[in-house]
Amino acid sequence: MSVHKEIRRVTTHVLAEMKQRGEKISMLTSYDYSMAKLVDQAGIDIILVGDSASNVMAGNETTLPITLDQMIYHGKSVVRGVTRCLVVVDMPFGTYQGNSLEALNSAIKIMKITHADAVKVEGGSEVIESVRRIISAGIPVMGHLGLMPQSINKYGTYVVRAKEEEEANKLISDARLLEEAGCFAIVLEKIPASLGARVAKELKIPIIGIGAGGEVDGQVLVIHDMLGITQEFSPRFLRRYADLAGIIKGAVGHYIQDVKSRDFPNQKEQYE
Repeated sequence: MSVHKEIRRVTTHVLAEMKQRGEKISMLTSYDYSMAKLVDQAGIDIILVGDSASNVMAGNETTLPITLDQMIYHGKSVVRGVTRCLVVVDMPFGTYQGNSLEALNSAIKIMKITHADAVKVEGGSEVIESVRRIISAGIPVMGHLGLMPQSINKYGTYVVRAKEEEEANKLISDARLLEEAGCFAIVLEKIPASLGARVAKELKIPIIGIGAGGEVDGQVLVIHDMLGITQEFSPRFLRRYADLAGIIKGAVGHYIQDVKSRDFPNQKEQYE
């Protein structure tokens, strides 16, 4: 008889419990089966299948070009590699803004095909009707405020958001709106640490930061950035935990050298 030790799956309820007891939430992006499997096995709480795939996987300058079907492809690949963590899929630009019925249909398609646990949307009052409609169908929604990459053409710059009182007040108002609508968590991107701390304190749901200081309930980074695969992106909030670009280029260079010098394959690496 085999003994199966059950690993407790991370759910939206587990995340709420983590906030209540003051345990920080760890979140990273992943876009494919192999990476998601490693990240999940390492013990991450949340994997975000980010629309940042548009940048790091497809080479686009912004997140705007990625399509719903492409996000579903990445989401499906990630879910197959995961046994424990919560998987959230970004709803891409143009699939939820301005039309709540289209937003619901997009969210349903993501959930039915990928088997993910939740979706994420950017914006507050502007998208609240879509958020309510998606949640009313039983689909968990994570919000995203502060710097919102899908609105980069409106901002025209990636500078820190909500430094002025008016924008800070709107962010707090939007965060409350998202919580009241039923969002289970909110990502705050590139805002003053004091504002991040205030939102985390005033709201009951988990607040996860990316450049929002250390007093929020958790942190998220793009995995290609924190592993040092991407080199051209170095905001203040990014800590690189490895230099995989150097390791990969070194390994490939070594392989090329061995092929050219006829060292690879050797006798042990061939079949009789």
